[in-house]
Amino acid sequence: MNIVFLDSFVLNPGDLQWGRLAEFGQFTVYDRTPSDQIVERAKDAEVIILNKKRMTEEIFAQLPKLRLILVCATGYDVIDLEAARRHGVTVCNVPAYSTLAVAQHTLALLLEHTNRVGHYAELNRGGYWARSRDFSLWDEAVEELAQQRITIVGWGNIGRKVAELLRVLEAEVCVVTSQPAESLPEGVKKITLDEAFATSAVVSLHCPLKPDNKAFVNAELLSKTRKGLVLINTARGGLIDENAVAEALHSGQLAAYACDVLAQEPPAADNPILSAPNAYVTPHIAWAGAAARGRIISIMADNLEAFLAGTPQNVVS
Repeated sequence: MNIVFLDSFVLNPGDLQWGRLAEFGQFTVYDRTPSDQIVERAKDAEVIILNKKRMTEEIFAQLPKLRLILVCATGYDVIDLEAARRHGVTVCNVPAYSTLAVAQHTLALLLEHTNRVGHYAELNRGGYWARSRDFSLWDEAVEELAQQRITIVGWGNIGRKVAELLRVLEAEVCVVTSQPAESLPEGVKKITLDEAFATSAVVSLHCPLKPDNKAFVNAELLSKTRKGLVLINTARGGLIDENAVAEALHSGQLAAYACDVLAQEPPAADNPILSAPNAYVTPHIAWAGAAARGRIISIMADNLEAFLAGTPQNVVS
């Protein structure tokens, strides 16, 4: 079996072993593949592994040997699933490998804003506390999350775990979801999207990016927002209108935007979020701990083994 990994570097820059994944046949690994070289590199592949390389109808049409795509992520919006079906290609993803890691990062982004850890660490490198006459010193007060309304948009694995962590901190947890209210755990209230933005102290996005929700956090929605809202996004950058969010930060309508994702990754140097006040941006690292990346490799090997046995798992197309 001919297996080609098109863009392996972010998953495994050399600190992990490929293990079983490399034992199913000829295994060719590329750190990165320019889009115009996908067909040349994968022309004999029966299995393609990819992370962010876009697979279009035009590319599928030139890869007649291709039987399976293993996406080394949960999201698969880079793949034209209809084209995959037309060409008889199975697509498998890796669900739930980083639920705790992303939930942890979501809380880290929120706590960076409420507890000003980076702010005070930087001040103290310049002698801020050492010059004080008092044992405690602040120029920006820290904030408690207890009793604050925090709304989760999207009730998948990560959204549920974030809600669980927030309830430990005694926040008032609400959720925007299509699931019935009676299915939610005790203490979690279902509300509408408009209500979430109008009444919450914090809104945290945990929904997949789909054609019908692209840039749904736009100027119109933000105009209805409670002034001083903190918006968190560890889902997909395309869920927000970045220009509208940057404008809301400059105006003070948003108190902060904390994210691990942008619409274009890596971003353009002039991306308005990067220079906006109170924007906390990490470079898509919530998922990237060694433990989580190791789980991806293991689950992809399981996916390939199941496919070869005629019982494919984690199939999205």
